Amino acid sequence: MRILLVEDDPRITRDVSETLANAGYVIEYESNGEEAWYLGDVNDYAAIILDLGLPGMDGLSILKKWRENNRKFPVLVLTARGNWSERVEGIDAGADDYLPKPFEMDELLARLRAIIRRSAGHASPAIVVGDVKLDPRQMRVTVRGVPKTLTPQEYRLLSYLMHHSDRVVPQQELAEHLQGEYDQRESNAVEVLVGRLRRKLGAGLIETRRGFGYMIARQADEAPS
Repeated sequence: MRILLVEDDPRITRDVSETLANAGYVIEYESNGEEAWYLGDVNDYAAIILDLGLPGMDGLSILKKWRENNRKFPVLVLTARGNWSERVEGIDAGADDYLPKPFEMDELLARLRAIIRRSAGHASPAIVVGDVKLDPRQMRVTVRGVPKTLTPQEYRLLSYLMHHSDRVVPQQELAEHLQGEYDQRESNAVEVLVGRLRRKLGAGLIETRRGFGYMIARQADEAPS
């Protein structure tokens, strides 16, 4: 899943980016408020981590403009400001959660997983479709309780499709959340990964909608084997 980190502290950017990459996310980052606003306005992200104190445009103004433009991605606000009224202002502006600095990376990951899960309509920490269970906390996938070994790219693809189950996801959208918008990638990378997942998890799990994309249906008729 593709995450935009908006933060002007180089140390925090480095530490958070490393933590998120190790957790299986694709990271893009920006330190300037105006540039961050533009990126969020023209790209689709699984979530955005947004600092409030930024050069160019402050985080609250960015968030308000995104919401005014009907940008619906979940936003986790980071700030060193501890005033409760500013936290309320951030939530009222459209933030999905709020994490004051300094923070523990484990808490950041937990809050990020939660807002992504809720935005996709999932209440449970683990996502289950048929016999397939995906646990984002442990980056673990099982079929009928049996663990399956996936590559990082296979896991990212499966995670995105399962988070967005019952929706046809275009191939270009999948590619961007696998490797980022500006990374070089093979034109058939998504098809190759889908083929591998079908072999590992069952041919009926991922549906191909010709000319549109791929979908995992929550009420799949054919259970994976």
